[in-house]
Amino acid sequence: MAVTFIGVRHHSPACARLVRDTIARLRPAYVLVEGPADVNGRLDELLLGHAPPIAIYSFYRDGERVHSSWSPFCDYSPEWTALNAGRAAGAELRFIDLPAWHPAFAERGNRYADAERRYADATERLCREFAVDNTDVLWDHLFEIDADHLPARLDAYFDLVRGEAEPGPDDSAREAYMAAWVRAAHADADDRPVVVVTGGFHKPALEALARTGGTGWPEVPAPGADAMGGSFLVPYSFRRLDAFTGYQSGMPSPEYYQRLWEDGPDGAAAALTERVVTRLRERRQVVSTADLIAARTLTEGLTRLRGHRSPARTDLLDGLVSALVGEDLDQRLPWTARGPLAPGAHPAVAEMVAALSGDRVGRLHPGTPAPPLVHDAAAELERLGLAAGGRIAVKLTTARGLERSRALHRLRVLGIPGVARESGPATGADPVLEEVWHLDPSDPGGARLAALIEAGAYGPTLGDAAAAALDERTAAAGDDMERLAESLFDAALCGCAGQSGRIAASLAAGVAGASDLGALGRALDVVLGLWRHDHVLGTARSPLFGTVIEECTQRILWLAEGIRGGPAPADRARLRALAAARDALLHAAGTLRVDRDAALGVARRVAAAPDVPPDLRGAGFGLARALGDTADPARAVRGAAGPRVFGDWLAGLFALARQEVLDPGGTVLAVLDEMVGALTDEDFLIALPALRQAFEYFPPRERETIAERLLARRGLRGSARSLLRAPRDPLVIAEARALEERVDRALDAAGLTGGRP
Repeated sequence: MAVTFIGVRHHSPACARLVRDTIARLRPAYVLVEGPADVNGRLDELLLGHAPPIAIYSFYRDGERVHSSWSPFCDYSPEWTALNAGRAAGAELRFIDLPAWHPAFAERGNRYADAERRYADATERLCREFAVDNTDVLWDHLFEIDADHLPARLDAYFDLVRGEAEPGPDDSAREAYMAAWVRAAHADADDRPVVVVTGGFHKPALEALARTGGTGWPEVPAPGADAMGGSFLVPYSFRRLDAFTGYQSGMPSPEYYQRLWEDGPDGAAAALTERVVTRLRERRQVVSTADLIAARTLTEGLTRLRGHRSPARTDLLDGLVSALVGEDLDQRLPWTARGPLAPGAHPAVAEMVAALSGDRVGRLHPGTPAPPLVHDAAAELERLGLAAGGRIAVKLTTARGLERSRALHRLRVLGIPGVARESGPATGADPVLEEVWHLDPSDPGGARLAALIEAGAYGPTLGDAAAAALDERTAAAGDDMERLAESLFDAALCGCAGQSGRIAASLAAGVAGASDLGALGRALDVVLGLWRHDHVLGTARSPLFGTVIEECTQRILWLAEGIRGGPAPADRARLRALAAARDALLHAAGTLRVDRDAALGVARRVAAAPDVPPDLRGAGFGLARALGDTADPARAVRGAAGPRVFGDWLAGLFALARQEVLDPGGTVLAVLDEMVGALTDEDFLIALPALRQAFEYFPPRERETIAERLLARRGLRGSARSLLRAPRDPLVIAEARALEERVDRALDAAGLTGGRP
């Protein structure tokens, strides 16, 4: 008997019916399916009786490459139908494609990503000839609504698109491998039929390749000895399948195609019209009986006009939008193109898309094997009293509290949904010693289970998995100091000491080439805090952290001294970097090799340079004062008196040495009061935005202290706190006063003010 090749579009109900009916009719010896061959030993697990959508999640990791991918199935996936129909017919089942970790899939996160980008020219021409918007509409028009002569039409379609496309080396490797399985099954079938179900793009090549070559069963590639890889079943969802939410492949609107599979096109149109109306009414959108009649009438008219026997998906959607949306739309209708729903879509249109997308979530059979991480996470949550979920307060000063914190942080680092920290230390220097978490125990839609299964690729326990995830983040960060610093802090929170050392080493290696002051400052702030204070997290006085502190401080000062430029808004990132260098110079000088005298020289030169931006000059002066310089601050403030630079210079000063204003015996506050009071309304309006930004460096209590002293300078009594709550925006008041002044000048110039008192 000959081999029967069925080329399909992934997630097509029409193709799924063809596969089901062909296998039932032929009752083949083998059913061969495009899918990961390394899962063949676990096909019984795949057919336990799950409720789709589900997916095979595959992962791979070695010293150079990390890869993960999904092979999703829903009820109407031809591959899923082939497996179930083949099992019912008594056939031997085999997946025949390369494993998902193979380099042939290096650029693909989804095995069933359609090949349409490779034959775009052919499908674009067909879309023009049939006057449709895109390949989804074309496919419905040609195959889903009218199934007459489906095998011949599919063959013609895939022969056309394959004939005009050039397969890449990845396709060629996969097709050669799949053809070897076909030849072996044919040789072993004893003249019984063999059915091969693959993407239609591959069918013409497989028919040719299967005619010649060896007939032995091909070997299944295995990861190398230094690599880690495997596959597990995970629950999937229509949201993850849907092209409107970014799915790589297949069709949009999975709920529509589910109804099409179950009830046919007329039943799908009726059910989903009701679903759209229900959603709109739940959101208080008025949908009358007349609107429903109009929608049905318009849908039927579009169906006949487009030559369809029954409503297609876009007939239904176009009829609904014509009847239910009365105003002009600012955007093209989303089903006229492929890809995610654009922001700003009309609410009714968004509800229509959501209704046809659906919210189904798959369920795995209770007997499905899970990776060890799933069981370890459940055991840890139970052991630590976290399984019940809810709002959880964790004290970091107790051994049990620290254990609970680390377990929760490991779940957070692994991206497990339903685990959120509401408060806690933001850096190693943060004095907060309690965390508050919210843990959702309900796991709506099985999202947590799916995420834990997928995270199982990182390791068998929460600690191992979090450590591997942090290693991956570190590698991806490259020389990005800020991302490395974030990973380092997370490693400390997770209790991953080995990762902390490796990340700190990466930071130390990247400092010499770093040029982003803000990123260096963030890194120094994190490392210094962990080095100084973190007895709780176990990183205090780490020698490696000390090396990072020394090198970051030197690099920040070197970069700061090289900056030149005219007046510009204060750069908060570089001011934070200089503040971090100040803290290192103040708190680590006795232990580490940080030269305060050399830093003081840099600070003085930066403060005195006329071609340095004003915020940096102010920061240089503030740094010098913090390091013990005795220069007169009042004189320095007066030197920065121009309204276009005053506020930015003060921002630099306050970022590094705001105590200069708070010092009861100092003169800075008096000078500031004098200078601000002397500004004209116009100059004040110019200076005000930067002044407001500068004073944001003072927390509310310190602002209140400044207000109290200003009242005392004027001999006034009153509430200092009330001065901080202006009845109107100060900028609006200043603009109004400046406008009044301009009007007065204009009246004076026109000689119209002579009669005023």
